[in-house]
Amino acid sequence: MKRDNQSSVSEFLLLGLPIRPEQQGVCFALFLGMYLTTVLGNLLIILLISLDSRLHTPMYFFLSHLAFTDISFSSVTAPKMLMNMYTQDQSISYAGCISQVYFFLFWGNLESFLLTSMAYDRYVAICHPLHYTTIMTQSRCVLLVIVSCIQSCASALLHTLFLRRIMRPENQSSVSEFLLLGLPIRPGQQGVFFTLFLGMYLTTVLGNLLIILLIRLDSRLHTPMYFFLSHLAFTDVCFSSVTVPKMLMNIHTKYKSIPYAGCISQMYFFIFFTDLDSFLITSMAYDRYVAICHPLHYTTIMKEELCALLVAVSWILSCASSLSHTLLLTKLSFCAANTIPHFYCDLAALLKLSCSDIFLNELVMFTIGVVVITLPFLCILVSYGYIGATILRVPSTKGICKALSTCGSHLSVVFLYYGAIFGQYLFPTISNFIDKDIIVALMYTVVTPMLNPFIYSLRNRDMKEAVWKLFSKVRFFSQ
Repeated sequence: MKRDNQSSVSEFLLLGLPIRPEQQGVCFALFLGMYLTTVLGNLLIILLISLDSRLHTPMYFFLSHLAFTDISFSSVTAPKMLMNMYTQDQSISYAGCISQVYFFLFWGNLESFLLTSMAYDRYVAICHPLHYTTIMTQSRCVLLVIVSCIQSCASALLHTLFLRRIMRPENQSSVSEFLLLGLPIRPGQQGVFFTLFLGMYLTTVLGNLLIILLIRLDSRLHTPMYFFLSHLAFTDVCFSSVTVPKMLMNIHTKYKSIPYAGCISQMYFFIFFTDLDSFLITSMAYDRYVAICHPLHYTTIMKEELCALLVAVSWILSCASSLSHTLLLTKLSFCAANTIPHFYCDLAALLKLSCSDIFLNELVMFTIGVVVITLPFLCILVSYGYIGATILRVPSTKGICKALSTCGSHLSVVFLYYGAIFGQYLFPTISNFIDKDIIVALMYTVVTPMLNPFIYSLRNRDMKEAVWKLFSKVRFFSQ
């Protein structure tokens, strides 16, 4: 077994400011006064905004968060600088240096995002003054701050992980490849299963590409719901393509090995597209909530800019999540065992093979799992809770039918996606039969992406009309 590498550096020396010895007292008093002015001035802003109801507006809401960020940002570096000037002790511990880098990046990025949110607020106030109160709602402001914090945290975490990796000698795993045991198929059944999964994969790719094509060509489908659906279809194609082609090749050639770099790459993209699916489905739930609970303001809320922002944030968070897992995994050593009892490189299976300490990996896996799986699922439940309450408030057969036609397809996708995931991760010990995990994995990697196009095309009138319109054009040009 290999022990984790330890950095030979236990502390660093901060040279500080180029100040002459006789000037240190003056500079210390100057910077101490500036730091206290920063803290007291920004605390005064926060206090005034909190106490005066006239300042309870989006602009001052962002300003209060910016003031708190400025205090925190200055507190990351100024106290240490002042202490070094006063005591002339210029050392900082390894952990203290890494922590300072993390919080400096976090508060610096957060300030940038908050300034951007304030610019958006001023844009809406000046360019769309009549719709300002409907666009810059309290929930929208809170969402912008939360997204800013998440993006700042992800950015700072990635930089810190990269820095720790550079500052420590790179681990070299003795394992150059892994063996994927694949599906528990008898030799005489391999041809049948190869044909079955190949057909399902081709159906997934062609069905989702057809969805993207229809949405692209039919102007009636240029709405927020279909905008999210086109991205979901693209994600499903990529999601299946991460695992299924390798699985098919293993079945056909019986060559079950995968190189170390290929396994790490497959795990990265698998996590990335899994998380992206989760965020896109949550965005679609928010779209349905606005459509049913706030129909009069739907066009002003679900604007093109907001839809693009939700998709962009989904991509950023998914990338940060998968990159965090991948960077932590590359720090582990794999000594002898290299057999993965699965048809793809699963993160949990790889952690079991490692001979390093995986406590941090498991902690990050649990934390990120809550953020990218559990929280979006709770948001979906809340959205449909409001939708159900709105429908029951005005009970009518027509209203219920309209709500079912609007939300039925999305609910089916939610059930398939989260049902398979929770079935694997919340109930993993129903039995010791490992085929259960493989079957559940097949459900959300092969079956669910294949069914999504059928769910949205067969249960959606607009999509049916777009299909017939496309077929009519094709038949006309072929004559």
